Amino acid sequence: MRIMVVEDDDILGSALKKALEKHAYGADWFRDGDVALVALKDEYDALVLDVNLPKASGFDVLRVLRRSGNNIPVLMLTALDSVRDRVAGLDEGADDYLTKPFDLDELLARIRALLRRRQGRNETVIRCSNVEIDPAAMVARRDGVQLHMPAKEFRLLRLLMERGGRYVTKSDIEYALYDTEVSVESNTIEVTVYNLRKKLGTDFIKSIRGVGYMVERRR
Repeated sequence: MRIMVVEDDDILGSALKKALEKHAYGADWFRDGDVALVALKDEYDALVLDVNLPKASGFDVLRVLRRSGNNIPVLMLTALDSVRDRVAGLDEGADDYLTKPFDLDELLARIRALLRRRQGRNETVIRCSNVEIDPAAMVARRDGVQLHMPAKEFRLLRLLMERGGRYVTKSDIEYALYDTEVSVESNTIEVTVYNLRKKLGTDFIKSIRGVGYMVERRR
């Protein structure tokens, strides 16, 4: 899954990006609202949006998004702690609100809740065949046995299982899992799939040349 972070503070923005990537999300970080609005023409799964931004404020960005029909889940960050400010953000269409300073674990938990609601599910565990993953704990199991899995492998497995029953193209995988500013080597995805198949069974991840990869629909 891919998260956009819009935060003009370099220390906090960098920390948020690193925290999201550590927990197996793809993350793009932008520093002002105008640039974010342009970038949001691409598809993201959630938006972490600071209120006090140069150029377009977080409220401005949110207002444009909602009026254009973009229903991306939005978690707003702000140093403004008055009830009026929180109400204003929620009335503009924010899904959740977090006041600075905040705990990174709480922010991650709120993002997981937003993503679950968007997908229309309440369970935290995703199952496909004999494999299950717990995105919150970053744990994968096969036949109940926990697997050792680096973050890159876990991110790809989660993407495939969340889209169970549908083929995911290589370009979609690159977009969802890797920083837009980072060049992805041509065989990176193939190597990651190969490593996953060694752990999950050769038939768990199906592939069609020129189409993409798929796991069976989750139950």
